[in-house]
Amino acid sequence: MDRPPMKVQELVAYWSSEPGPRKWIRVGMDTGGIAAGAREVHRALVETRDALKLEIDILKAGSPGLSYADPVVIVGDETGGTMILGNMDPEAAREWMRRQGSDVGTLLEDRIIASRDRGHTFSGQPQTKILVKDTNAPHKEDRTVFFQERIREELEIQGFAAQVHVHRAMDMGLYQKGICIQFLPSGVTYSNVTESDLGRIIGEGLGEGRVLEEWWETGEDPQERIVLRHCGQIDPEDFEAYLRAGGYRGLKRALLNMTPEQVIEEVKTSGLRGRGGAGFPTWLKWKNTREPAADRKIVICNADEGDPGAFMDRSVLEGDPHAVLEGLMIAAYAIGADKGFFYIRAEYPLAIERVQRALDQCRAAGLLGDKILGSDFSFDAQVRLGAGAFVCGEETALIASIEGRRGSPEPRPPYPSLKGLWGKPTAINNVETLAAVSAILDRGGEWYAGFGTETSRGTKVFAVTGKVRNPQLVEVPMGTPIRNVIEMCGGAGPGGRIKAVQTGGPSGGVIPRDKMDTPITYESLQALGSIMGSGGMLVMDESDSMVDVAKFYLGFCVDESCGKCAPCRVGGFQMLKLLEKIHSGNGKREDLETIGDICHCMKTASLCGLGQMAPNPVLSTLKYFEDEYLDLLDLGGAAARPNRRGRGTDRNLERV
Repeated sequence: MDRPPMKVQELVAYWSSEPGPRKWIRVGMDTGGIAAGAREVHRALVETRDALKLEIDILKAGSPGLSYADPVVIVGDETGGTMILGNMDPEAAREWMRRQGSDVGTLLEDRIIASRDRGHTFSGQPQTKILVKDTNAPHKEDRTVFFQERIREELEIQGFAAQVHVHRAMDMGLYQKGICIQFLPSGVTYSNVTESDLGRIIGEGLGEGRVLEEWWETGEDPQERIVLRHCGQIDPEDFEAYLRAGGYRGLKRALLNMTPEQVIEEVKTSGLRGRGGAGFPTWLKWKNTREPAADRKIVICNADEGDPGAFMDRSVLEGDPHAVLEGLMIAAYAIGADKGFFYIRAEYPLAIERVQRALDQCRAAGLLGDKILGSDFSFDAQVRLGAGAFVCGEETALIASIEGRRGSPEPRPPYPSLKGLWGKPTAINNVETLAAVSAILDRGGEWYAGFGTETSRGTKVFAVTGKVRNPQLVEVPMGTPIRNVIEMCGGAGPGGRIKAVQTGGPSGGVIPRDKMDTPITYESLQALGSIMGSGGMLVMDESDSMVDVAKFYLGFCVDESCGKCAPCRVGGFQMLKLLEKIHSGNGKREDLETIGDICHCMKTASLCGLGQMAPNPVLSTLKYFEDEYLDLLDLGGAAARPNRRGRGTDRNLERV
């Protein structure tokens, strides 16, 4: 639909408008949700609503990050509060909708994900629901059903049974804290509740509206959602929903109230470093790209997310494409670019579709094209597809791919900021970096710098997978201990104890259990022999062999090597053969020394980061779990290998 360029006044009207009806349901329609059946759940909700003639908006949304609970449904009530339902299916969706038309006090058992915001008091609100969950399960027998009945009995005794309903929660966001209960709508949460405590909790807590500090969980959600601020909250395909959520305010501020140099200075104040892995200061990259004289400058969003188990960038593009586009436009204004590209791997069809829709919507609204918002800034962007080569995550290989050449790295310098796409000065930023930029220009660099540490400002999104109870996306302030991130996901999976964590994908290292209290910063992870990377975090338990882990990641890098330089092409292959030799029981102790020599050669002489970082999993497992290599050498290979903990593990650490 053609429409004239959008005026600033129109944007202001959207920013001050209400989002519409207060009763709504959002279905997480990201790739993971769709694969788990979100489309069928959405259809069941719509059909049942229409049949019952209910006035409830049913909307699409991106992922709220709760991958373990897909398909996820987020419900908004008349008070403005929300409730999350997990592991939904069409029948549960139909039943939920039927209950909205009848007994609204009744919820679905074992589907509710309790609020993480636990800093509330009762404030005189009538409480209508109690959620209960045994947070030690599934490691121990689940006592939730027993406590559910005991709470009902206590409600009956004290005269509250008619107005308060008790439900089993699917997840409370608390782990290893025994029985937890949460009152709704206040969100007051108690942990380590015993049967003998129920009389006081119901009588004084519910009856008198007092918060009982003996059991009160006062802490709020440890996450700080900046990059993920809209994911799961708005329809990613609805342009006006993004505007109502404050979208493009940062762009408006940049174009109408700041010079490009002031924008760069604001990003410098924020302390934002590139979230693609290297951690290079964003402001400095923009400054270096702005300074050279050229007839054209270009900005690129690097969405070539290739790490095994990583889904951060995909989720942001699927859940909030306009935030990334807004960040790209701000970057373009700062460096003086009039052309931009989204480089997205072709395996992300939904992300591609939603980014293209966002581009079309902005173009139709006048937010892309000539003289945007009445300023002198003109800019347009396109999508380019990657074929799935891991090496194309490297800047010069990415540029070669866009130009239609074979995706392999080039020697640097010159860096892309001086000679990039088609020889023009080019700034390349990762998806997460650009999503943070749009928030920084909206709320200010000092605000963003208030999160994190002195050298690592802001927040970081992690995709936590592997041997963890609840795999999911989390966004935490820099400096958060590794252990805390894992605990947010429920700790180790059923029956296991965490042995190590691998960060940074194939280029990262393995971090042993006794280093779990290390704060997450660029420098601290490097000191352990790992890297931040783009944000993958793979959790392993004591059943995992660290030699197998090293062999897997090195094999991945060997397969993905472009072959252009000998240290990577030859060194990686030789090292993999030595690992296979050790694994099969035919290795010698001298092979470990040879592996160390090859690692040193690859790190110092490889052309790009793929070869330079490929030895990290091998070096870190040798450093912290050398005894597992020695077991294979001394006992004759994997077939005779015992289940070892590794020297980097402290048997006395019971947490995580």
